[in-house]
Order: sequence, then C-alpha cells, then structure tokens
Amino acid sequence: MTPPTLRSKDLLGIEPLSPEEIALILDTAESMSSIGQREMKKVPALRGRMIVNLFFEASTRTRFSFETAEKWLSADSLNFAAKGSSVEKGESLLDTARNLQAMSPDLIVIRHGTPGVPHFLARNLKAGVVNAGDGAHEHPTQALLDALTLRRHFGRLSGLTVTITGDILHSRVVRSNIWLLTKMGARVRVCGPPTLLPPGIAEMGVEATHDFDAALDGADAVMMLRMQLERQGSSYFPSTREYFKRYGLTAPRLARAHPHAVVLHPGPMNRGVEISSEVADSPRSLILEQVSNGVAVRMAVLYLLLTGHSWEGDA
Repeated sequence: MTPPTLRSKDLLGIEPLSPEEIALILDTAESMSSIGQREMKKVPALRGRMIVNLFFEASTRTRFSFETAEKWLSADSLNFAAKGSSVEKGESLLDTARNLQAMSPDLIVIRHGTPGVPHFLARNLKAGVVNAGDGAHEHPTQALLDALTLRRHFGRLSGLTVTITGDILHSRVVRSNIWLLTKMGARVRVCGPPTLLPPGIAEMGVEATHDFDAALDGADAVMMLRMQLERQGSSYFPSTREYFKRYGLTAPRLARAHPHAVVLHPGPMNRGVEISSEVADSPRSLILEQVSNGVAVRMAVLYLLLTGHSWEGDA
C-alpha cells in the first residue's frame, strides 16, 4: 500500500485539499507535537534543506511559529523582511523571488497583503511555496492549527458546531476555516454586523446571521475574530464600545453555547473589543493551545511538502 502524501509541492490554501490530505497533515502534526515536550527539541528530519521566510506583512505568531518549526526540524532558514530590502528600492516581487530562487531554496514561506501572490510565485518558481496568509484570501496553516486544537480537545471534527464571529468580510482565517471545517463534517455558523458579512457567504455551506446570541446557541466552539481596521477603508460599525456591546464575547453570552463549549482566537486579540478578559483567560479558552499547536502543524506541513512521505519518527 502506497504511504499517504500531499499531491502538490505547495500549500496555497485549504480549498484545494481533500479531506484525506487534511487528515494526513493533522495526524502528522499530532505525531510531531511531542517534539516540543522534549528537553532537546530537535530532530534531523529536514537537515540540509533550506527554507526562506518571505514576510511582506507584520507577523508575530505565524512567523515565529514557522521559524521554530524549521529549527526543530533542523532545516536551514533565511528570514527576509521587505523593509530595508530591494523591494523598497523598486524591485518587483518576481525579480526578488527569482533572486532568492537562485540561492536554491527548497521551500518559500510567504505572507503578503495581496491575494494570490503565493499562487503567482508557485507558478513561476521551482521551489515549493507555503501560503502564510495572502490578503483577505486564505491562511491555511491557521485553519489547520485551529482544527488540530479542536480535534485534540473533542477527539473529532465531524458533527461539531463552530460559531465564527467578527470581521468576516476581511478575514483570511475565516475562509480557510470554512473550507476545512465543512470538508471535515463540521457545522459552521458565521456572525457579524451586516456591513462585515460578505454577500453570498452562505453559498460556502455555512449559516450566516447578524444575531450573535442566536449564533451561540448550542455551539461546541466559538472562534472570535478581531476587527481588521488596517483592511477597512471606512467605518463598518459605530464604535468599538458599541461593537463589544453587540458582538463581544462575555461570560454571560458564552453561557448560551453548549456547556462544554470552548473558545478560540487566531490573534492578535483585542480585549474589550471582540472578547472580554474574563473569557480569554478562562479554563474554556484554548487560545494558548492554538499557539502551541501552530508549531506542530507547521512542522507537519514543511515535512510533508519536502519529503513527500509521512512521518516515521526521528530517523
């Protein structure tokens, strides 16, 4: 029997992945998660491989998570920031990428504010490409770590009801999560002000509502999204105080969800805007577990793309 693997040299989004490929990544991440619990957090799995981290947008969790994953797998990494680079001097993205390709990297991890940039690079470069977030399009590894967090807590994804609330219109996280959760048999509700729910989102197989209380009823998991003010050209709500009053997750509101419901947030988190500190710091919050699981997921993605086979341990 042929070992399971990914069909592509790239991870550009969740939409192209099959449920089997998603399960493979999650299973591999589960197996690799123990690496972070060891005294010596390093395995030789990607020794001799070079990975370029190409970040054109500010990032804390995603960038550090990829860098940690690369170090734990013994890969060599090159960290590129647009500020101070040839990009600021007018060099095109393709020329920058081709110059990096000339250094023979095996994989390029890219975050960019324009949707489709990872796809453009994947078509033009020999190296594999991992999408670390492109505009308001997709953020595949975030959805994978969210799924791993839910699966580790509940033991399954199928049959769960997940409510996602906030700036749905501008969120790349929500798109990747919708693709993943619906593929894996979960029920997804999205909620936000009328100005922040994109037209036709229900066509993605989700329930859409402006009523936060109704969206919380019986939910197994609640994912809160921040207001992406940097992507909003005009005001989409009267004030942050008014927004919190209508769509902020508080302890009394969370009581409407299932008694075993858990809370997630992809970060960065704005306390008092979309979530209260009482909820964010409660035992029902899995927010810090998401961060820990992010390293395992990114190790799994890097390993599967670069080796072409499933994880068999430290050797």
